[in-house]
Amino acid sequence: MQRAVSGRWYEDLVPGMVIPHAVTRTISEADNTFFSALTMNPQPLHLDAEFAAASEFGERVVNSLYTLGLLVGLSVYETTLGTTIANLGFEETAFPRPMFHGDTLRAETEVVAARPSASRPGAGIVTFEHRGYNQRAELVARCLRNALMHRRPSPDAATTIAGSAPA
Repeated sequence: MQRAVSGRWYEDLVPGMVIPHAVTRTISEADNTFFSALTMNPQPLHLDAEFAAASEFGERVVNSLYTLGLLVGLSVYETTLGTTIANLGFEETAFPRPMFHGDTLRAETEVVAARPSASRPGAGIVTFEHRGYNQRAELVARCLRNALMHRRPSPDAATTIAGSAPA
């Protein structure tokens, strides 16, 4: 049985294309606390209400690595679900504004570059710029990510992917 694919194949990812993502996510106190605990990050700015109240932010801020992970995760349905081979790395990451408990993250992705893989004929390398905005449409996170993407399978390959030999 073949899995459903909602991501885009390498050939579909044209530089300049901007993809607004349908799913958004409101960040809760539990999300922030759980992520910080799981990643062994004891930063009081994320966990201690009294400490954070005395900071320039006046309240706890969401762990920026959670924001980054959520930003990339929100992009998966419309970009890479079932069509990526590997995440190759991040070139740049920036957090122009913090996220707070109760803020909602909305994401969009721009295809910045795409080129065929020199070592894998069935793949290409795509550079995505993921941008995250809060509910006030303020940019809160952006990153450049390189991914190794599958090329669109030939009709004969579809039967092989589904688990049976071509006829």
